[in-house]
Formats: sequence, structure tokens, C-alpha cells
Amino acid sequence: MFNELIKYCTDNGVSLVVVTKTRTEAAIMNYYNLGHRAFGENRVQELTEKYVSLPQDIKWHMIGHLQSNKVKYIAPFVSMIHSGSNFSLLKEINKKAKSNDRIIDVLLQIKIGQEDTKSGWGKDELLALLAKDEIQSFEYIRFRGVMGMATFTEDKNVIRSEFSELKSIYELLRKDYFSETSTFDIISMGMSGDYEIAIEEGSTMVRIGSLLF
Repeated sequence: MFNELIKYCTDNGVSLVVVTKTRTEAAIMNYYNLGHRAFGENRVQELTEKYVSLPQDIKWHMIGHLQSNKVKYIAPFVSMIHSGSNFSLLKEINKKAKSNDRIIDVLLQIKIGQEDTKSGWGKDELLALLAKDEIQSFEYIRFRGVMGMATFTEDKNVIRSEFSELKSIYELLRKDYFSETSTFDIISMGMSGDYEIAIEEGSTMVRIGSLLF
């Protein structure tokens, strides 16, 4: 399955983050030994423990909800934070990146799903903040693009519509606010149950866990 998935992603110009929450180190090493290096975790404690015990060339992605008071634990090493979902969190990421003398890659998390449990920026809220140049003042954050999670539903039309919305928001941000930033190039959407729809709608990065384990 892994080789087929890698080929499918590669053929579509999409990068793969293997989601390893609750997975054993041995299970992770199976994919590491196949040459994969991008792995994603949802919880800070589990992420920091695996960072210490697994090979240091792994690129760790923080893909779950992140509290501001826990940024300090991952700032020294995290490769990318997918859940840049509010101003206070971004401010803390910038602060801790500076104290670690690093530039941290961050995705702006956009709320496209209908569940109340999903977090992220509303389109109007984010545009209002960007208009004030507040986000762009963070010198130790490199904004790489957007992330969003579709509603958990069997209705593929709903999922497709939400992914299409995220793609349009990304294009608006890139055109109006990040036009001079060549590295603003990621649309992270699509998981085990909907990654094919996400790729059809323009995803450049998918997060796959259960399908592989």
C-alpha cells in the first residue's frame, strides 16, 4: 500500500506526511527504513518523546491542536506546525522560534469543516488580520500555506466543496498577501478517508495514518 500511495502522491506533485499518533517506534521505523522522513503527530508529549528516541533526520510535523503554553517543547526541533489557528498561538511560536534561533514553518489553519470541534481561522477574520500586517510582522515564522480539515461525512459533495473553498482561500492569500513569498506553496488537506478528493481539488500535502497502519 505504501509504495502505491507514494507513487500516487508523486505523480500528482503531492507530499505525504505519515501520521504516527499512538504508533510504536518499530512501526514508524518500518516506513523510515523505506526512505520516508516526514511524520506527523497530534500530541506534543508524544511528539517530543519520539523526537528523542527516533533518528534525528526525521522531519516532524505538528498536525494537531497546539496550545500556546506547549510551543516551547517543540520549538527547538519541529519541522512544520500545521495548526496555526489563532493570533496568540502565532505570537508564541514566533517568540519561541526566536529564542531557539530558528525559523519555523507554519501553516494557517482555516476552518472549513462544519463541526464545532474544528478550529481555525474564518476567512473574514484572517483577511482582517492580514490587512493590518500583523501576521506578516512575525520574523521567525515562515508561512508556508494553509491547512484545513473537511467535515466528517459520507457526503463526498460536501467534502469536495470544502476542499475547493480552502483552495480558493489559499489562492486569494497567495495573490493578495504572499505574492512576493515563493515559499507560500502548501495546501495541506486530505487524510486517509478523503485524500483522493483532496488531491483532485488541489492539495499539495496529505496526512495519512490509519490507511497505512
